[in-house]
Amino acid sequence: MSHFMPDLSSPTPRQKPLEVARDTYVIRALTPSVGGSWTNLNAMVIRGAEPIAVDAGMGTHRDSWFEDLFSLVDPEELRWIFLTHLDCDHSGNLVETLERCPNARVISSRGESFRVNASMGVPFERMRLLDDGEVFEIAGRKLQSLRPPVYDSPYTRGLFDHATRVYYASDAFCAPIPGDPVDWVEEIAPDLWAEGMARFHYSSLCPWVALADRALFRAEVERLGALGMEAIVSGHSPAIRGASVGQALELLARLPDAVPAPLDFAELTG
Repeated sequence: MSHFMPDLSSPTPRQKPLEVARDTYVIRALTPSVGGSWTNLNAMVIRGAEPIAVDAGMGTHRDSWFEDLFSLVDPEELRWIFLTHLDCDHSGNLVETLERCPNARVISSRGESFRVNASMGVPFERMRLLDDGEVFEIAGRKLQSLRPPVYDSPYTRGLFDHATRVYYASDAFCAPIPGDPVDWVEEIAPDLWAEGMARFHYSSLCPWVALADRALFRAEVERLGALGMEAIVSGHSPAIRGASVGQALELLARLPDAVPAPLDFAELTG
């Protein structure tokens, strides 16, 4: 894999919200990553009669998070915050978002709801609980909670919008950007995308995948593929669309046998 080292003395590139489907936008931030690449810190907004934010960004990008969120939806109009899980890069601005959006409620899995209450002080009265496979309808829009095949927290849930066929995959499909920031994974060389996805999952998300039963794991990926997704939004990847959706699913299905070689840190640091 060809590595580059971001210039940490320069400002981090700013990525504005990206429209991935009708009324569906990715809120993006970037951070330098191990191996000399950029990593996305994404969330998502679905506009409509009852706007919903999916995840709440990271506190280190607080200013840009709120700037982008409120460019898409008025604070008084935000109704829901779907929290995939409680990791700080997905919930970093949750408490302040609830303070600034008085009509918003958190959608959480039942197991995660206890941690949201205990660690962040969010009252249960301000939550709606939604577990794997359950459907939530807002203003005629059918949203479904679906756990991704890989995760670093067993409470993790993704969100599938049946109207646009966009799936927000939380940490799954994560892949670094080995060069200048891009909007879509198709702008990354295929070999770098494949190696980057394998390396990211093994080093940061789910090293346990090497122990998984291959047939059962592929069946879990195929369950997701059967949705007929038209786009995938990962918390840590450029957006995935079109032909890249099928390619991403296949890369994920092959993950148990895609153990990457260790990084040569001497090479990376020169």
